[in-house]
Amino acid sequence: MLDIKRVRERPDEIRQGLQARGADDAVVDTVLDLDTRRRGLLTGTETRKNERNRVSRTIGEARKRGEDTAAIQAQVRGLGDEINALDEQVREVEAALEQQMLAIPNVPCPHIPVGPDASGNRVVRSWGEPRAFDFEPKSHIELGETLGIFDFARATRMTGAGFPLLVGAGARLQRALIQYMLDLHITEHGYTEIWPPALCNTKSMTGTGQLPKMQEDMYHLAEDDLWMIPTAEVPVTNYYREEIIEQPLPVLLTAYTPCFRREAGAAGKGTRGLIRVHQFDKVEMVRFVEPSTSYEALETLTANAEDVLQRLGLPYRVLELCSGDISFAAAKCYDLELWAPGQHDWLEVSSCSNFEDFQARRAGIRYRDSEGKAQYVHTLNGSGVALPRLVVAILENGQQADGSVVLPAAIIPYMGGMERITV
Repeated sequence: MLDIKRVRERPDEIRQGLQARGADDAVVDTVLDLDTRRRGLLTGTETRKNERNRVSRTIGEARKRGEDTAAIQAQVRGLGDEINALDEQVREVEAALEQQMLAIPNVPCPHIPVGPDASGNRVVRSWGEPRAFDFEPKSHIELGETLGIFDFARATRMTGAGFPLLVGAGARLQRALIQYMLDLHITEHGYTEIWPPALCNTKSMTGTGQLPKMQEDMYHLAEDDLWMIPTAEVPVTNYYREEIIEQPLPVLLTAYTPCFRREAGAAGKGTRGLIRVHQFDKVEMVRFVEPSTSYEALETLTANAEDVLQRLGLPYRVLELCSGDISFAAAKCYDLELWAPGQHDWLEVSSCSNFEDFQARRAGIRYRDSEGKAQYVHTLNGSGVALPRLVVAILENGQQADGSVVLPAAIIPYMGGMERITV
């Protein structure tokens, strides 16, 4: 959530940010109107309270003089009725203002590229060279089905399309990658692991910005008002919801969770196989940092995700997302994309974002500055990294002419010494 004071004092800056996103900036005028009405009502309430206090004090004096106080008491009751009516109006206006504020996306960092959509993204660096094949590379679907590590037919029968089923070495590969990534982040990147719930309540979803914007993209257990998490970002960031972080910053947390998203099953390219699915696994990194350090922290966070891919020997590129392609809550974002030769395409496996104080304001997460004053923290998160597209890249980059797959050296210890998946 944006700071209402920022909207009030720098409305043109907010309008420009929304325009850069391609969002409707008319909401700024709506917010300013509601804020003006709210402050006017509060002033009216305070004026009447002061008047009621003043008049109430005259009752005792009038009684001492033996005067009838009925008229004065009636005046006090009348002022009380007016105060109650104004309080109700304040609640209505504040609710409307909060609804509008929750619907406003974050203002993009002024230094990111301006563009309408993914076409405006900029490649900032790449690592590794795509492998040259002396045979036509197969897709992960062909490879996985031949190797017997996928069973899409049974998964569809037991649940539905978009819910993958991995078998044997495929299941072990998934588990090995999760363990490898967690170990790397914990032992070398300085994160503390947590094991959070896979469902969160509405307040938590609102705190990180998934609600109300992305309500239709998520699975909701309406009877319990719980949401299946689309990313570990939600429970991990909400670890400190409505708290003041008393320990020194930065705080670095990592977690593995399953993730659930409705939109993944949209018709089109990638609906077969592992590229677009409703359920997937992900290792997430979250940072709580002092505001002055958040953009430096974003570079470090992104480097942590890149380290995962470099140690696996997979060619990737880093994109700086433009204003029209960053997420609702982000101020700046990098995407990491792996080369998948069987797809002849780049696949996103990580988004690393700086939210500045946008999530912290929504979730009420603060820290104490050098003077001991409570301030809103800056939050960042990044996939470190997401499966199963990582599995796609490993299979397609490691495939051999005989249909087997050579595994990256970094995960062989996690595979019990298995160096290759064969039929």
